[in-house]
Amino acid sequence: MVLEMITGSSTVAEALSKTIEVIMEVVFSTKDVFIEKASFADLASYLYKIVPLLKELHNNNINESEGLSSFLNILNREVKAARQLTSECSKRNKVYLLVNCRSYAKRIEETTREISRALSLIPFGSLEVSSSIVEDINHLRDSMRIKEFKAAMAEEEILEKIESAIQERNVDRSHANNLLVCIADALGISRERFVWKKEFEEFKSEIENARLRKDRAEAIQLEQIIALLERADATSSLEEKEIKYLSKRNSLGSQPLEPLLSFYCPITKDVMVDPVETSSGHTFERSAIVKWLDDGNDVCPISRIHLDTHALRPNKTLRQSIEEWKDRNTMITIGSIKPKLLSEEEEEVVRLLEQLEDLCQERDLHREWIVLENYIPVLIKLLDQKNREIRKHALVILCILAKDSNDVKERIAKVDNAIESIVRSLGRRIGEGKLAVALLLELSKSESVRECIGKVKGCIFFLVTISGGNDNQAATDARELLDNLSFSDLNVIQMAKEANYFKHLLRRLESGPENAKMIMATTLAEMELTDHNKSSLVEEGALDLILPLVSQGDVQLKEVAAKALQSLSSLPKNGLQMIRGRCVGQLLEVLYHPTSSSILREHIAVTIMHLAVSTSSPNSSRTQVSLLESDEDINTLFSFASLSVPLVQQSILRAFHALCQSPSAAPVKAKLAQGSAVQVLVQLCELDNLSVRSSAVNLFSCLIEDVDETTIMEHVTQNSNSIETLIKIIKTSKDEEEIASALGIISNLPELPRITDWLLEAGGISVIFGHLSNGRNNGPHRNQITENAVGALSRFTVPTNHNSQKKAAEAGIIPILVHLLETGTSSTKQQAAICLAQFSMSSVAFCRPIPKHRGFLGCFSVPPEAGCPVHQGYCTVETSFCLVEAGGVVPLVALLGETDPNACEASLDALLTLIEGERLQNGVKVLAEAKAIAPIIKLLNVASPRLQEKVLNSLERIFRLVEIKQKYGGSAQMPLVDLTQRGDSNIKPLAAKILAQLNVLHEQSSYF
Repeated sequence: MVLEMITGSSTVAEALSKTIEVIMEVVFSTKDVFIEKASFADLASYLYKIVPLLKELHNNNINESEGLSSFLNILNREVKAARQLTSECSKRNKVYLLVNCRSYAKRIEETTREISRALSLIPFGSLEVSSSIVEDINHLRDSMRIKEFKAAMAEEEILEKIESAIQERNVDRSHANNLLVCIADALGISRERFVWKKEFEEFKSEIENARLRKDRAEAIQLEQIIALLERADATSSLEEKEIKYLSKRNSLGSQPLEPLLSFYCPITKDVMVDPVETSSGHTFERSAIVKWLDDGNDVCPISRIHLDTHALRPNKTLRQSIEEWKDRNTMITIGSIKPKLLSEEEEEVVRLLEQLEDLCQERDLHREWIVLENYIPVLIKLLDQKNREIRKHALVILCILAKDSNDVKERIAKVDNAIESIVRSLGRRIGEGKLAVALLLELSKSESVRECIGKVKGCIFFLVTISGGNDNQAATDARELLDNLSFSDLNVIQMAKEANYFKHLLRRLESGPENAKMIMATTLAEMELTDHNKSSLVEEGALDLILPLVSQGDVQLKEVAAKALQSLSSLPKNGLQMIRGRCVGQLLEVLYHPTSSSILREHIAVTIMHLAVSTSSPNSSRTQVSLLESDEDINTLFSFASLSVPLVQQSILRAFHALCQSPSAAPVKAKLAQGSAVQVLVQLCELDNLSVRSSAVNLFSCLIEDVDETTIMEHVTQNSNSIETLIKIIKTSKDEEEIASALGIISNLPELPRITDWLLEAGGISVIFGHLSNGRNNGPHRNQITENAVGALSRFTVPTNHNSQKKAAEAGIIPILVHLLETGTSSTKQQAAICLAQFSMSSVAFCRPIPKHRGFLGCFSVPPEAGCPVHQGYCTVETSFCLVEAGGVVPLVALLGETDPNACEASLDALLTLIEGERLQNGVKVLAEAKAIAPIIKLLNVASPRLQEKVLNSLERIFRLVEIKQKYGGSAQMPLVDLTQRGDSNIKPLAAKILAQLNVLHEQSSYF
């Protein structure tokens, strides 16, 4: 009967079953509580350990007894209480539960102790229960009896902060915001405003519940907590706060109130801040009365009554009255300053702003009032003032207001042209710019405002500039602000494009999603990078980030990554780093891969060309680098040139052209000269694609000096087609480098008659000569064109082919050659002298003798006509190629003074053609008149044995003329003596022979 009244069950077994069901319900529901999770978990554990006992009692069909009924009575009551607890802590408002977490911990403890008491009532002696269960239950009972439940540490800390803030009347918004964050984190509530707003409104409704329960103490506590949390941004909007503020401020009037006499400290005569009441009943400023007592005084300064030095009680009522009076006057002051800011003199505006700034610094509440007074538009307007101090104060105040408040940040951003006005301050003097950076940094902490900042023209540019400035704080703030703005791909692109700031672009390439990598690689690929940009990017690790993208990912990403790599590799310094970093193999693999797109191959080929060019840069000479490691690499890459699309062909050909001009050119040139490269190049030179053709011609010109004559004969001179192609290129090409290369090829072809004939038939003389006579070549390749053109024309001047000589002379080549002796490069002068020497060798054959005229009866004979002083006949430039008639002697003599021994030798060879054979005497006289003898003697000092030998042979002939020997022999003596002592075995006897001519040595001397 008792059992039925307790559990509603007619039998013990039924009662036990129902109890087990409720226990298991509680055990499972404890997992859903919002607070005191650890305490509820302990309670669930205790309850679960009771279940084996209940099951055994159920299975043994135990009969009802007084002790058992008492146990089940208490257990059922407390299990239901536990169920009620878990239900409340799973469904009630989370903030309310947190505020009351100590109470809930206490209720859990009481329930646990009662269950422990119930366990002690079980009459185990009369029950058939296993000893192990009895032992477990006794242990459980003892454990539950001494168990203490307290609020969790995190929850306890929050409660202490709330109590402290209420006690100290700390209503600062920042404190409320921080407290709200702690509560949100502890309860797992989102920090989003709408979520908190809903949670907070539910919490406020608990006040009514407390009032209905007539729990006045709880209602007061909740009111205080609500007043505190209402200061947080997330619990009430600025509009709601503004309505409350304006309502209160409008009720205050417009004039500040004087302080009451009770507000003054009797000791300091100032309004008190921390008033304390003494045992005498009088109130003083704490610091003042403490000092009074520390100075040895033990009586009240007013009543002179003995004081208890330890009995200083805070006068909270007076302190609250003082603070309310201060707040009232401050609110009135804040309201009165605003209209004056736009109407007063500049000095007064500065003073008012300083006052406003001080108010901002004093209390968070003051900052809120200033915002609610709608100062922000006024402060933004002041940023356009001419006075720098006004602008600086406005920036400082705005920064203070924005700190820790997203609402204020958003208010600032919503003012027309606010962000633009702040950005304008970035570009002003560093003091103002520093303040503007600090304000923008604070604003950027709001996601919605952050989106506006990067869009303002010039903002990112100024930030990057300041980030590299000398002001450490401004630079740090600017970098942090750029970090905040990097959330947007558009901002990151702007940083790179407008300010050459690549830090965040590289971060996106490193760890961004695929679409971001695509955007950043595309940006990098499309930018016109300076050399400094390229160098900086590679130093910051761009190569390691871009290279993997070239061989991984989708086709489009590979292509833009390859294009970016192409851009970076165009700086020789970067190209060398790529070669040393073993990137070439990876690039070649992508180039040869059958699935690589044509666009990808084009970018890779250009990149390889850039790497090849870098091997010829000044930096490469320090440590020799090789782009292609083996003959196989050379053959494979060159063979790809004949199989690819034009742009790839062009790039590969240019790469080999660069390699053939690098310090490591020898193995590359040797390999190409041996293989089928000449045949391929000849074919490519005949293409209609001008870019590929130009690249092929340039490479062919570079190789031809190393190609043996047999190979040239096999592939170039089988018929006239190749010659005609070269002449056509020289005649029609607009590419000066290609023209120079084509001329270089012709100048290096074997001097075979049939080649010369083919050139003549193709109009080669006029075409080649055209590049010497018309002066149209003024580009960077002008000198090379001239050198190669003279070299190509030299085949028409060989003395064994009078026909080509005549045609060349008739074309007017000789005067141009003479002119080049004075104006050309050293190599051009050498080639010009060689041509003139070859022409001069044929002058004797083409010089017409002067006819002898007889007068009437021998008395009136006509004087003989003056002929060439060397050839003693009729000489002209066009018909006999005479050096004297062409005015070439003097320039050739001048050329003897060149520093290039090859040019000197060519000049000497040309001059010596004037003293060959029977022309010795006449020729020497011409040379003497041109003052050539002394320069020839000086050539004895040139460190070229071959040239010295030629000079000695010429002097031996020249000094056969006594007058010349007498005039110049003395100046030749010392160099000749030196040669007899230091010259080689060929030079010494020649020098000795001339010394004998000069009577310095005996003619019969055989010492040398």
